[in-house]
Amino acid sequence: MTLPKPPSFRLDGRTALVTGASSGIGLGCAVALAEAGAHVICAARGAGRLEGTVAEMQAEGWSAEALPLDIADIDALPAALGERRLDVLVNAAGLARHSAALDTKPADYDAVMDVNLRAAFFLSVEAAKRMPERGGSIIHISSQMGHVGGIDRAVYCASKHGLEGMVKAMAIEWGPRRIRINTLCPTFIRTPLTEATFDNPERVAWISEKIKLGRTGEVEDIMGGVLYLASDAAALVTGTSLLIDGGWTAD
Repeated sequence: MTLPKPPSFRLDGRTALVTGASSGIGLGCAVALAEAGAHVICAARGAGRLEGTVAEMQAEGWSAEALPLDIADIDALPAALGERRLDVLVNAAGLARHSAALDTKPADYDAVMDVNLRAAFFLSVEAAKRMPERGGSIIHISSQMGHVGGIDRAVYCASKHGLEGMVKAMAIEWGPRRIRINTLCPTFIRTPLTEATFDNPERVAWISEKIKLGRTGEVEDIMGGVLYLASDAAALVTGTSLLIDGGWTAD
């Protein structure tokens, strides 16, 4: 009898692009991939904080570089990425402008869709073009709100539900090229961008009622999931969602 060999979670020799990498979930993803051996291109709009992030990662002995990038500027993507080849894309850049649907302004709708869906679409295409014959992994940080509805989140939910559909279609198209594409869907994660929500007692009560495990998420809760989807451990996983939601969507 020959025992099966467990798959590796290592990413040595691979290049990963992580957007939104200067803070929050994006930073957690960048650290997880770098610690696993990948060379990580850390992309974000703010160059100052990004450089500091990369310097800290390099001080840990990890391979990382900074790439100032606005993913919503899709015409600039090819030149910004240059001749880089990619094995992994983690798109953690996102935008939320929450309001009641009746109060939503067209400018806010367009801004959210431009980043969360339009930019995600063309960033995926650009990454797929740069992946080798052996394939690669594209991971979008979506949300539990890509599977359910939420208070004052009609536009945000629309963008994330759209992202989920986009990923399924791209998985079908790119499967023959061995390019895997999936979403990782967190519940509420404590980051600087979510502090306004956690400062609202009514929202905290709503969140606490929905999360079956009894706590909100931390950035560290995302790191194992993104490493799994990026690695060979998920070699047969594509066109689906990994929900890290504490049981929110179990109802």
